[in-house]
Amino acid sequence: MGFGSHVLLFWLFQFVLLSSMLLKEAEAEQHLYNVTSLRGRKQVSGCNLFQGRWVIDPSYPLYDSSSCPFIDAEFDCLKYGRPDKQYLKYSWQPASCAVPRFDGGDFLRRYRGKRIMFVGDSLSLNMWESLSCMIHASVPNAKTSFVRKETLSSVSFEEYGVTFLLYRTPYLVDIVKQKVGRVLTLNSIQAGKFWKDMDVLIFNSWHWWTHTGKAQPWDYIQDGQTLLKDMDRLEAFYKGMSTWARWVDLNVDPSKTKVFFQGISPTHYTGKEWNSRKKNCLGELEPLSGSTYPGGAPPAASVVNKVLSSINKPVYLLDITTLSQLRKDAHPSTYSGKHSGTDCSHWCLPGLPDTRNQLLYAALTMSWFYTT
Repeated sequence: MGFGSHVLLFWLFQFVLLSSMLLKEAEAEQHLYNVTSLRGRKQVSGCNLFQGRWVIDPSYPLYDSSSCPFIDAEFDCLKYGRPDKQYLKYSWQPASCAVPRFDGGDFLRRYRGKRIMFVGDSLSLNMWESLSCMIHASVPNAKTSFVRKETLSSVSFEEYGVTFLLYRTPYLVDIVKQKVGRVLTLNSIQAGKFWKDMDVLIFNSWHWWTHTGKAQPWDYIQDGQTLLKDMDRLEAFYKGMSTWARWVDLNVDPSKTKVFFQGISPTHYTGKEWNSRKKNCLGELEPLSGSTYPGGAPPAASVVNKVLSSINKPVYLLDITTLSQLRKDAHPSTYSGKHSGTDCSHWCLPGLPDTRNQLLYAALTMSWFYTT
């Protein structure tokens, strides 16, 4: 065989090897995209709802806080003295498409007889109250029932048979009382029995994993058979989230239940993250311009992505982290009825959670959500 033939065979081998590698990468990406997040569906729809910028929209807000019976004092910023209203007038504009206008009547008709449950911490509470207000504004005369309890709460729009539920569990995994005290068990989700058979589940977690001292509601962490006084919180979050991922794979029937995970909701307690001399969000009046956050993504976001990539059942990532980071102006700060100090963790209502729910509505109504 001549020199030219050897060269040809060499390059043919390289081409086959490269093609095989690219095919494997594409298959892996397709699995991740189709199962876990919007980013893959962008390949089908040409739309990534979570990349874009904030723009002034005179038609906002979507409801009047004084007309909604579901808002907690801690989120009712106008009632508790916030003097500026510009923060109410921003809508999210994706770079590659338009977000469908929220239609509460359409939502109720589509989900007639269904149960939609938010599961998580007070950020889930923020979202649950927001969606309830958005629906109520669309059908203000509809008969509703409102049940508020420490763990399980609900708002029902009775003539449609649609119920929006909230299950409060900040870690998703369990805190169990044992002889040694309160134990955060990283491999146990007994509360999951309350989440089964829902039509839509929207999960969130992270903020409480950072709490220390008197603010943390546990005394020990149980990791398998090991009882620890403490451990790296990102590692603990990963192990707890992995337990949640296994629960989803074992308990969710995708033909009945659509599952979402709300991306990490950011805080604004460190002004230098957005190149500001201010200490925190207090006095911030407008969003950051552009589509990137100077401080970068929070480390917990990579944990979420890693866990979601391991799930076999379809789970949709509401990737709200960056668009929320840009809204340094949208927190209650000191205009909160039941929150002492400056709150740069939660969000005013009306406000940013309405946009998150608008994106949830878009994901539920766009046809590509149902392709896996």
